[in-house]
Amino acid sequence: MSFAFLRTGFACAFVFATTIGTATAFETKATAAYVLDQTTGTILLEKNADEPLPPASMSKLMTIYMAFEAISQGVLQVDERLQVSSEAAAFGGSTMFLDTTDRVTVEDLLRGVIVLSGNDASVVLAEALSPDGSEAGFARRMTERGRQMGMTNSTFSNSSGWPAPNHRMSMRDLGLLADRLISDFPTYYPLFAETEFAFDGRAPANSRNRNPLLSLGIGADGLKTGHTEEAGYGLVGSAKQGDRRVIFVITGLDSVQQRAEEAEKIVNWAFRQFAQRKIVDEGALIAEADVWMGDVPTVGLSVAEDLSLLVPVANQSSLDAEVIYTGPLEAPIRKGQEVAELVISLDELPKHRVPLVAANDVARGGFNSRVRVAADVLWSKFGPSAGEEAPAEDGTESDG
Repeated sequence: MSFAFLRTGFACAFVFATTIGTATAFETKATAAYVLDQTTGTILLEKNADEPLPPASMSKLMTIYMAFEAISQGVLQVDERLQVSSEAAAFGGSTMFLDTTDRVTVEDLLRGVIVLSGNDASVVLAEALSPDGSEAGFARRMTERGRQMGMTNSTFSNSSGWPAPNHRMSMRDLGLLADRLISDFPTYYPLFAETEFAFDGRAPANSRNRNPLLSLGIGADGLKTGHTEEAGYGLVGSAKQGDRRVIFVITGLDSVQQRAEEAEKIVNWAFRQFAQRKIVDEGALIAEADVWMGDVPTVGLSVAEDLSLLVPVANQSSLDAEVIYTGPLEAPIRKGQEVAELVISLDELPKHRVPLVAANDVARGGFNSRVRVAADVLWSKFGPSAGEEAPAEDGTESDG
């Protein structure tokens, strides 16, 4: 790697470059899409990713998340039996065929939502968790919780994804939600990989998971399909191969077949065209930053842990990075203290930002050191401009 030093006032940057591959951009047939390499946090694809769109049953993931959260907080028990209201039993579309005489365990309801996409099961969970016992009250809480989680382009009108004018989610928000489900609830996440749930033998025609990737042997293990006439066919999917996990969201496709084909293509592209590589070792010196009033004039900058990035595997391109800080940094400085940021740019991928820490302690300098540093700074700001000679110490002209 090669380094160059840049300075603009007190904002400083070091630039280094190394050779890596470049990947061909994926052209998706989906009207909107979002692909995330969860392992490295790298966004691989964005297409209309922030546009609020009808999410269909993919929005059931928010109902599931809030149910998982309630279980983890002790508000719900997995073996608790919930009442089925007339409103829940009246729902059409994909259902568990529940009726008002049923008392269904939370575990079965979760499987009914995840595997069967049961609208009735979603409403039962929603009414149980609603502050006022209504699905509308739960939907308002869904919107509030979504905002807290950073889902800024999501508004919920119901728990199931049933078409409604104000029921909208962006593909990025769905990707964030999938990421949180996988990370926050690893104990419950295996439910998404179940391919069949024959609840009480009531619905043999609706007993199989609609996720087309689960049986392909490509590491797919979730999460949720969706379809309405307004939304088209969509899928929030995830797959893990080796140490890498990819999350993707697609919507607006024309058919079940097109959804299946597009989802498989995206998974294969994400794993075949990118590889995780170590860029910098933990503790490796990246650059140095100027120090103000310290016992030394600079401090080393390093990463706190090994830095691995997802990079394209084919062709050759340049990875550019800047080390940015506002300086000079004021002493004292502790080893391991975050003092700068490494900003890495790679082709068309979003910039990757990594905190940099001080590689060593810097004590506050004594009186003589502080006077010397202050004089140097004042001279750099108010002394002769570049190209002019400084006067000699005795006041005569310098002879060089």
